[in-house]
Amino acid sequence: MLKTMKNNELQDVEFDGDIESLEDKDEGIEDIIEAVESSSIAPDMPIYHLRLACSGEKFYAVYKDGQIAPKSQVLVPTRYGRDLAIVMRQIKKDSRKFPKIAWIERPACEEDLERARNNIKYEEKALITCREMINNHGLDKAPLEMNLLVAHYLLEEPKIVFFYTAQRRVDFRALLKDLIAYFKMRIQMQQIHFRSAPRIYGGIGICGKEYCCCTILDRIKQPIAIHMAKDQNLSINVNKISGPCEKLLCCLSYECEYYREQLKFMPPKGHKLTYQGNLWKVVDINIILGMVTMETEDGKRMSLPKTQFEKNDNRWYIKNQGQNKKWDK
Repeated sequence: MLKTMKNNELQDVEFDGDIESLEDKDEGIEDIIEAVESSSIAPDMPIYHLRLACSGEKFYAVYKDGQIAPKSQVLVPTRYGRDLAIVMRQIKKDSRKFPKIAWIERPACEEDLERARNNIKYEEKALITCREMINNHGLDKAPLEMNLLVAHYLLEEPKIVFFYTAQRRVDFRALLKDLIAYFKMRIQMQQIHFRSAPRIYGGIGICGKEYCCCTILDRIKQPIAIHMAKDQNLSINVNKISGPCEKLLCCLSYECEYYREQLKFMPPKGHKLTYQGNLWKVVDINIILGMVTMETEDGKRMSLPKTQFEKNDNRWYIKNQGQNKKWDK
């Protein structure tokens, strides 16, 4: 249960549950593409940022036969097979410096787009059928809780890719046999990270903007942990610091390093200092304003800028005592 905040102060909120379950675990992420040799790419060859239409995964690719307009679709080889990707934008950098980059085979023609549109009705039926089979095999129940998200027909080969999330690794061998017998084609079961589910569906975050995973993020560079929220003096309120994927917000990592650097110039909460003959305790730190609020035992409060503090021999001191103080009302 979440406790009510008092006096609009930011403080830790107790959560009956495993708060660490919101954190990311170190999981290997497969590359969606087969990288080409950088020596075969000319330095002036344009680089395109692509988004795979079926799963929302993003990657970089080059095209040697001219320019491609943003929002157009292209045919590219991926780990699932040759499929359509959407051109998000062109990047003006030396393509040889990219560690992972793919070739664009060609822009999609009208026949490709029409085939993709026709596949949608088959994908909807395949999704319903697969969910029924998952239920029959009991894979959607605890502890596995297999959740099927998307069924996707590849554009140029008889193959269906089913994207799903699960609490743990799923033994779907019996399910796979039933799917192959029913659809009479190749089947790939692709388990994805919980953060990838909102990337497929899209949506608006609590900030009022489109999800980061759908727009600016290719993949999370580092695991997001609960201490990032604590370092930024945020309330540990599950509803405020977690996204639709039920994991910690990606944006917690954006300013975390800045907050950590600024905390080096301020005494921590609970630290006691002597000022003008009185003993003061640090009760609040405002990193944005660069102010430290202290309090005496009789309730008197005072705020000082971070520039008034210095650290020596693991002890904090206040410089220029008697100047630049701000008494709180």
